[in-house]
Amino acid sequence: MNNILYKDDLDLRVYTSNLLGSDNTLVLHGGGNTSLKKDGILYVKGSGWDLSSIKREGFAPVKLQSLKELAKLKSLNDSDMVRLQREAMADETAPNPSVEAILHAIIPYKFVDHTHADAIVTISNSLKGEELIKKLFPNFLIVPYVMPGFVLAKKVYEMSKDLDWDKTKGIILHHHGIFTFDNDAKKSYDKMIKAVKKAEDFLDKNAKIKLPEIKPIDFDINTLQEIISKEKGFEVTVKVDQSKEALFYSTLEEEKLRRGVLTPEHIIRTKREPLILKKNDDIQKKVDSYKKEYQDYFNRFKKDEIMLNPAPNYTVIEGFGIVVFGKNEKEADIIKDIVSHTVKAVLRADRLTGYKSISLKNSFEMEYWELEQAKLKRK
Repeated sequence: MNNILYKDDLDLRVYTSNLLGSDNTLVLHGGGNTSLKKDGILYVKGSGWDLSSIKREGFAPVKLQSLKELAKLKSLNDSDMVRLQREAMADETAPNPSVEAILHAIIPYKFVDHTHADAIVTISNSLKGEELIKKLFPNFLIVPYVMPGFVLAKKVYEMSKDLDWDKTKGIILHHHGIFTFDNDAKKSYDKMIKAVKKAEDFLDKNAKIKLPEIKPIDFDINTLQEIISKEKGFEVTVKVDQSKEALFYSTLEEEKLRRGVLTPEHIIRTKREPLILKKNDDIQKKVDSYKKEYQDYFNRFKKDEIMLNPAPNYTVIEGFGIVVFGKNEKEADIIKDIVSHTVKAVLRADRLTGYKSISLKNSFEMEYWELEQAKLKRK
C-alpha cells in the first residue's frame, strides 16, 4: 500500500475500508465500520453506507472532543445520542455517524477498523467461547456482550481507563466482532487480517466440518410461498439454499435450529429463529404455531414497542434445505447470505463445544432497538 498513490489519509481510509468490505467473511451487507482521526475530527463510516463501496462522502466528520465528552456521561438514550452526534458534525450535509462513533473516538489511534468476522464470532459463540478467545488473544481487550451504541462505548471507556494501549493489539466484543487500530492504515488492516487468520487457523485445526452427501427431498415450495405471502401481506420473493451445509443443517434436531443469530444485527433481517418444517407437516398450522411463539416472546419482553410482523423470515425444511423470504430479490439475497454464514458458523461451533448466541432478552432488545429499526426503514 503505497501512500504516494493516495491524495490524503481519507483516501487511504476509503481504500482499506473497501478492502475489508470486499470480504464477506469479515462483513455482510452494511456490517462493520471504520474511522480516521485527523485535525480534531473523527471521520467515521456514515450510517447506511457499506464498507465494500463507501466513498469519501460516506464518512461523517464529527468533532472528536465532543464524542469523547459523550463517553463520560452516565447514560444516554438512542435519540439523544443521534442528536448530539449530529450537532457535533463538522459538515451538516454528511450522513449520520455510525452508532459506534463514540467507541471509535475513545480508541487513541488514527485508524480504527471494526468487522464482524465469521471466524472470531464463531469461536466466541461456542459454549467455551470466553475461555477460547482469552487463550487465543491474550493481548486483546476482551469485552462481554452488551448492546451496541452508547452502552458498548461506555463499557469500553470504563474497561480501558487503566489500559496500556501500546500493549493492546485490538478489542474483541463477545458475540459481536473485533476492532483493530494503528496510526498507519496498512498496519491496522494487517492487524485485522492477522487476527482473523489466527481464528480461522484455529477453526481449521479444531472444527473441520465433514458433510455427508444428502439427496434433497421433494417439497411443495409454491404452497409455502402462498402462505407466507398471505401472512406478510405481500408476495414474497423466495430463495432456496440446498448447499451441502444447508442440507446437513436441515437434518439437525429441532432445538439445534433454534439457538439464535450469529451476530446481533442479523436479527433485524432473519428474526431469532426459523420456521422448522418436515415434509408432511401442515404448513399453515406450523406457521400459526410459529406466530404464537413469536407473540409470546414479544409479550414477555415488550415495554412500549409495537410488534413487528410475527411471520417467519426463513424456514428450515428437513431433508430439503433452507428457504428464505424477502419483500424483493435484494432482501431475499441478503437474508440468504446471512443465514448461509450462520449455518457454517453453527456447524463449526458445534465441532468445538456447541453453539450459543445471545440471550432471548438481548435478542429482543436488538430486534426492537430504535436505531436498528430506523436503519432498516431507510434502506
